[in-house]
Amino acid sequence: MATPPETLPELLAAGDAAAPAIASVGREPLSYAALRSEVGRLACQLRAAGVERADSVAIVLPNGPEMAIAFLAVAAAAAAAPLNPAYREDEFRFYTDDLRAAALITREGDGSPATRAIGEGTRHLTLAGDPGSLTLRSAAGELARADAGAPSVDDVALVLHTSGTTSRPKMVPLTHRNLVTSAGNIARSLRLEPGDRVLNVMPLFHIHGLVGALLASLHAGASVAASPGFDAFRFFDWVTELRPTWYTAVPTMHQLILSRAGSRADAITANPLRFLRSSSASLPPSVMADLESTFRAPVIEAYGMTEASHQMACNPLPPGARKPGSVGLGTGIEVAIMDEEGALQPQGTTGEVVIRGASVTSGYVNNPEANRTAFTEGWFRTGDQGYQDPDGYLYLTGRLKEIINRGGEKISPREVDEVLLQHPAVDQAVAFAIPHRMLGEDIAAAVVLKAGATASDRDLKSHAAQHLADFKVPSKVVFVDEIPKGPTGKLQRIGLAKLLGLER
Repeated sequence: MATPPETLPELLAAGDAAAPAIASVGREPLSYAALRSEVGRLACQLRAAGVERADSVAIVLPNGPEMAIAFLAVAAAAAAAPLNPAYREDEFRFYTDDLRAAALITREGDGSPATRAIGEGTRHLTLAGDPGSLTLRSAAGELARADAGAPSVDDVALVLHTSGTTSRPKMVPLTHRNLVTSAGNIARSLRLEPGDRVLNVMPLFHIHGLVGALLASLHAGASVAASPGFDAFRFFDWVTELRPTWYTAVPTMHQLILSRAGSRADAITANPLRFLRSSSASLPPSVMADLESTFRAPVIEAYGMTEASHQMACNPLPPGARKPGSVGLGTGIEVAIMDEEGALQPQGTTGEVVIRGASVTSGYVNNPEANRTAFTEGWFRTGDQGYQDPDGYLYLTGRLKEIINRGGEKISPREVDEVLLQHPAVDQAVAFAIPHRMLGEDIAAAVVLKAGATASDRDLKSHAAQHLADFKVPSKVVFVDEIPKGPTGKLQRIGLAKLLGLER
């Protein structure tokens, strides 16, 4: 029996050399042999550029095969830090400074604002060519190669920022062990085989796309159809051309796909899917039922988060029982319920969901206070509230944290507060979650203006859009004379939608 892979290069080495690894629109699939060669070559170019194993490398690339390959190559040589290409210059400056990024990789000629945000200590490298012939260049030209060496299981392969309840996002380091363990857990829970192909519509700067689609498939020796990003109008064309056996998405995407499915029954019939997967936000049971009826395939709802290298629990495939409204059973990871004092609770009792296992991060970077509150007796506290039924299925009932989950995008409300407070007319600002029919939650903000100052909701939204990515800009701004406060005098955020009559 072959030794299970423990690092990402070992994971790639396990795939059949001649089998397709990455497919994309209008191109021949890249085989596992070609992918391994390209990842190794780019990793050696990074080492020649002076990037060391312990360095972080920011990646700002559009979705697609180039992004997938760049992530694998950087993770083989250093710590990959993919960033959302939609960020504004201020956001890129924060993230690259926080990472102390040794290098930034962008697509040659793309003019990303990230290039204006980096400091003198960050090298700017550009990715040129097409999958199969990609190369890294610096200002001096194409880079040479130096031996990248092999990473160890405990080397950090990926660093992602996760929104925190403080204004400063927290850095989550994930090791090769974390990622490969999670990829294997997902592959086994979905019974992935070499003949499977996932249509990835999730962004590859997000843990869902990176692990739930890309790494889980590669762990099984299967292939990935790397789309250029979610597009409901092109989805069924991709299904017809790339012939996936499954796809994974957030509920918002599933709903948009359903809105197009009625006119594309031909594509569904000609390319039957083995299953559909949903994660990163709660899937309404009615949407699950519509998806199963439309695609005539089971929908598997899963529960994941960055700190767990994505998946923590998942409903089983048939003939296992799928329970609508539940995120399923723990998958290769221990899941329990804990009270405020740190005592584990029996089944049926509501409390905080806690987890532990080899896929869970060992702690946030340079944030002892966050680590102190996040871990109790070896258990990681997710901040989600829920309970387990007698069969062990997990049900989520709410969140203990203030994070806004906008269709799978996690937003720190205090980050929005700080930007709004920079407007000269604003005296106080509190961002909070409001319900949304398709996204689950959206962003609103309660604002108190300074005495004698004037500003419209359009003024404040325009101001926010200059400093924040579009998905962080409040959809609704409510002007109030006073923001409600809790018993300790703290500005109220949880429950503010109800207090202001915005809960519907």
